Amino acid sequence: MTKRLVLVAGNIASGKTSLAERLGARLGWRTAFESVNDNPYLADFYADMRLWSFHLQIFFLGHRAQQHLELAQAPQSAIADRSIYEDAHIFARALYHLGNLSERDYRAYRQVFDMVTSGLPRPDLLLYLQAPVTVLVERINQRGRAIEKGITPEYLSLLESFYGEWMQTFDLCPVLTIRTDDLDFVHQAPHFDIVVDRILDRLAGKEEVLFGNQGGE
Repeated sequence: MTKRLVLVAGNIASGKTSLAERLGARLGWRTAFESVNDNPYLADFYADMRLWSFHLQIFFLGHRAQQHLELAQAPQSAIADRSIYEDAHIFARALYHLGNLSERDYRAYRQVFDMVTSGLPRPDLLLYLQAPVTVLVERINQRGRAIEKGITPEYLSLLESFYGEWMQTFDLCPVLTIRTDDLDFVHQAPHFDIVVDRILDRLAGKEEVLFGNQGGE
């Protein structure tokens, strides 16, 4: 199979890590995940978001750019849990919208982001995972991560609206939308088989990929 670079995008608790792990194991692809434990700004950010938002976003930008390049240059196919593009179009935008990132810092960040991403190799496919906010809230409560205690349904809805707008203009590669409330690829092996087949079909160039009654594009 031709070497591929696949990115997984979607709201918090939409199933990105679970899907990336399982796809990597099934297809023998290299997998990459979000940097949390080695992020030197995360604790400061949660203590004072307005002071540390710009620093945090710059750290994520550098980390994801390096990760993207390494995956693109690796000899084997690869899949990344969250894309570099979400940093700007979703999370930095949300920080700015909520007043935690000043207009000056937001503009400076976007300028650096545009410059960095303009030189990155394009991915072959973006997997966009979707689920209703009520489902996302339930999953967040079930996994009980301390870092996610302050996440509200309103914040998730804001992110979801930004994802919708971003998807309307995203044109770097084909997009395969997967409703993770309909397809339980974590606990239902047949559901995961369906997801794998649809991903491989899309990578093979099939223009229309369907999940039951839902469209795949």
